[in-house]
Amino acid sequence: MKKLALTNTSYKYVEQSFKEWLDILGYSHQTVYYLPLHIREFLYWLEAQKVNNINQLTHRLITEYYEQLKERENQMKAGALSNSYLNKHLQALKKFTDYLRQVGRLEIPRLEIRWEEDDTKSITVITIEEIRQMYQATYDRSAYHSTRLSDRKMEALQSRDRAMMSIFYGCGLRRNEAAHLDIGDINFDKQLLYVRMGKGYKERYVPFSKSDSKHLQEYIYDHRPELIRSKKETAFFISYMVRRMGGQSLLLRLKQLQVRTGDPILIEKEVGLHTLRHSIATHLLQAGMNLENISRFLGHSSLESTQIYTHLLTEEEKANLDYRSLGVGSQPFNNIPKREIIQLENDNF
Repeated sequence: MKKLALTNTSYKYVEQSFKEWLDILGYSHQTVYYLPLHIREFLYWLEAQKVNNINQLTHRLITEYYEQLKERENQMKAGALSNSYLNKHLQALKKFTDYLRQVGRLEIPRLEIRWEEDDTKSITVITIEEIRQMYQATYDRSAYHSTRLSDRKMEALQSRDRAMMSIFYGCGLRRNEAAHLDIGDINFDKQLLYVRMGKGYKERYVPFSKSDSKHLQEYIYDHRPELIRSKKETAFFISYMVRRMGGQSLLLRLKQLQVRTGDPILIEKEVGLHTLRHSIATHLLQAGMNLENISRFLGHSSLESTQIYTHLLTEEEKANLDYRSLGVGSQPFNNIPKREIIQLENDNF
């Protein structure tokens, strides 16, 4: 796409103007970069069809372009373009027509082209009851192999693992986001966690519940001092070897908790750190949270990344889902009711 050269001067201007419009509206750097590239491919196709003025654009032309796109061969591997790739093009086309309407360049109806079915690999989600079991497993001392540990050190490791569950499930962090977490990134007064090293180097704030706040405070103030050599240590997750834990170490701890639940169904599941992120997203959606807020909570660059969780709902849950929330709304992230972030304060983990 980057190598496609437009010859139409007005199309070059429209592409650049569309990019600036996305930037002004505050879309992520990734969206601002890639969506105009998809539109360049569309404008290149229009030139080939001898359509040289944007005022000639119609719903029929867009549909015709998209249909031929679905029939195109994948140049990277055998077969057609993936549904995920097609949805990215469709997202670009929908945003582009929004842009044309909003800046008054063209009166064109909203695109009614349906999103393609998700064809990504299946997602593992564990239930709220299984989440409770994993929290409960943090109180099981047999999950910690060494018998040389003092009682205080053992309690510190158990508290750390409860904090791990709160970070990956309660806050929905990615593996690397959690591994780079420092104690100064948590604001208990506002109940917000600052993600410094998000995907694509994006930053965000994540709210956490009273229950998670309790686990995090107990770890930081009561138990973490047992795991560090110096008060200057900033890493949040500390191993019993007294150093910052990496993603692999955190995964091994999670797998230990999974086994220690003793639940044969849970033990058979493919559970990883990202499973907890998938689970909280699904549980929030089931609880009725607006999809846009879930997208911001997870740090997704677009709603399309969040829509995969709608495929995990039951037919009844899908029927009750407010699909108006699939559009870009205006509700600010800070207005997410705390009660909707899975209230765990009454649960005895």
